[in-house]
Amino acid sequence: MTADDSSTRLRAVQETIAKSARLAGREPDEVTLIAVSKTHPAEAVAPLIAAGQRVFGENRVQEAEAKWPALREATPGIALHLIGQLQSNKAEAAVALFDAIHSLDRPSLVTALAKAMDKAGRRPICFVQVNIGDEPQKGGVAIRDLPALLAEARAAGLPVAGLMCIPPAEVEPAPYFALLAKLAREEELSGLSMGMSNDYPTAVTLGATHVRVGTALFGARA
Repeated sequence: MTADDSSTRLRAVQETIAKSARLAGREPDEVTLIAVSKTHPAEAVAPLIAAGQRVFGENRVQEAEAKWPALREATPGIALHLIGQLQSNKAEAAVALFDAIHSLDRPSLVTALAKAMDKAGRRPICFVQVNIGDEPQKGGVAIRDLPALLAEARAAGLPVAGLMCIPPAEVEPAPYFALLAKLAREEELSGLSMGMSNDYPTAVTLGATHVRVGTALFGARA
């Protein structure tokens, strides 16, 4: 993908976010666009950085460790978000590399992250992932267990910024986004990580503060 392609795609997504935000009476700058660069090599990411994008999302610690140190050295000011499942034994590496972790979903991970943050003296913000559609194949804490997990995370000193979800595929996502927003309000959390390439305009109108967009920026994965 050329620099021109990247620029055009980035502008189109930014304009859609702005339009969706205004429809909901929000300011466009209330929404952080996370460009999901997972599985894309550094050379595919560089044009998007050149076009001005500074926040990126990766699914796996190992892939990010291989790809991002050089890209970040070349362009200071890049923020990296971990949006995939995190194994407790990778907590230390995740804390060292990422500025935000979107997949906090169980007590063992609270413990591992708290320990890693204390050791590193670094505190990436955390989103608690909620299994909003109650799907057995998906990560995320069950809705009924959310208050207990949040209490545990806060007691451990984790900087919990908000909630994250991935709605069930092939169904209207709006009710799930609205439910996540309601849960966040009940828990007095302002951050809402929700919305991907196929549904981010809906997510923005329903209060998303972070949207995770890959395909609309990079094109379909091989």
